[in-house]
Amino acid sequence: MSEISAALDTDFESMDLGVVTARQYLKKLLTAVLMDGESFSGKRPFGNSGWEYELAIPLIKAEAMAGTIDEDGYAQDVDEGEYTEALKRLVAAL
Repeated sequence: MSEISAALDTDFESMDLGVVTARQYLKKLLTAVLMDGESFSGKRPFGNSGWEYELAIPLIKAEAMAGTIDEDGYAQDVDEGEYTEALKRLVAAL
């Protein structure tokens, strides 16, 4: 199993959704986009800001990208370009 496939099934604590897998998170995000349409909040789709970096956690856990997770469960030391590419591969693997 590739690191990206593993990341899809890795669970993590989302600020707004509780414990979910990356796959569940992406499905909820897509559902929000489709249901909210033009009213979709790219700033706070689930209620809080900072959601753009939550998927770094399962990607780091599955070793699909470099980075660390601090004692509070937040992703640290993430390269923006690497994260963007990992997100593209994550979505493609769905």
